[in-house]
Amino acid sequence: MSILYKIIYMKADYEPWWQFEGWEETIQETYFYETEEALESAFQQMLQQFRAQYEKEAKKQEAYFAFWTENECEYCEACDEDAQIYHGLIKVKPE
Repeated sequence: MSILYKIIYMKADYEPWWQFEGWEETIQETYFYETEEALESAFQQMLQQFRAQYEKEAKKQEAYFAFWTENECEYCEACDEDAQIYHGLIKVKPE
């Protein structure tokens, strides 16, 4: 049986919908589901957890969610300043 649905949790200095080159290296965890119902249930639970943990939220296309707090930054050598860290959830369904 193939697993068609997944949730990707990534942590980076950009929102998950950008998916810049090499974005896969920012993946912290991937969760796999066999049904759309299982995916949706797990995704709603994750949204609740992230909303409780982080002050700010943005979303795009109901599949990409970014969460952050103002004080979670890392120094970016390329831009010579602090960069905001985003916790991203990506909901992936089969095409």
